[in-house]
Amino acid sequence: MDLRIFTEPQQGATYETLLRVAKATEDLGYSAFFRSDHYLVMGSSDGLPGPTDAWITLAGLARETRRIRLGTLMTAGTFRLPGVLAIQVAQVDQMSGGRIELGLGSGWYEAEHSAYGIPFPKEKFGRLEEQLAIVTGLWETPVGEHFTFDGTYYQLSDSPALPKPAQPKVPVLIGGHGAKRTPALAARYASEFNIPFASLSDTEQQFKRVRAAADEHGRKADDLTYSNALVACVGKTDAEVKRRADAIGREVEDLKANGLAGSPAEVVERIAAYQAVGSQRMYLQILDLDDLDHLELISSQVMPQLT
Repeated sequence: MDLRIFTEPQQGATYETLLRVAKATEDLGYSAFFRSDHYLVMGSSDGLPGPTDAWITLAGLARETRRIRLGTLMTAGTFRLPGVLAIQVAQVDQMSGGRIELGLGSGWYEAEHSAYGIPFPKEKFGRLEEQLAIVTGLWETPVGEHFTFDGTYYQLSDSPALPKPAQPKVPVLIGGHGAKRTPALAARYASEFNIPFASLSDTEQQFKRVRAAADEHGRKADDLTYSNALVACVGKTDAEVKRRADAIGREVEDLKANGLAGSPAEVVERIAAYQAVGSQRMYLQILDLDDLDHLELISSQVMPQLT
């Protein structure tokens, strides 16, 4: 089971905070640092000092880390034109030496669009489908050839399809709970399918849908990586678990029912249950970015039991 760190900087984090977490992620043996792509705080947090842009952040981290993979869960398709996004991701991949992964979703949080003057279209899924076709098509076009796309929402004419990423194929993550269109999209474009904040039964059912869609699309289902994202709250004692739960404004019992919470042994057992229904990778949603001891505890007492 591969463990990765997943952060929500819109809740309040500077670049320096994210850099500290990313360096701890690297030093403690996790495989990757991922972040959300949001511009507006959610819930009761004040969100200070304000949002950071996902791809500007990852560009900085690309130059200040050496080993870990870097990516988004998920880049909001409503925030960026697909041609521009293809350039941004390719450049950051070059800056990282080939360590970037692109999670791309349709975008959903209407309030942040209103707050920052970003159009919020009604038909988001169709746009996402075209965005995936364009981004991957631009990267796959051989150097010296041109790329043209005539879609419902986007049109590209005679694009030189440059620059290229450092990796021959940037991993693309697609995720969600949709029963039909989401698995079909993953079968066409994804290297990895991620289901966020899902129960064991929902995870098992959705993985089966994606595997079936892959078969229908002529892909081997095992060609995809299957992953979960769950909030983490781990402590050596009940008191430590409660302290960490209080720090993120959550109840311990809720976290145990819907996330990865409790002692290291409890969390290992919980992760093993997800592994049993097909999960190969776990994104640990870390909400208190100042608590680096939390990352160290998981690294030293949970990670070794999963390898």
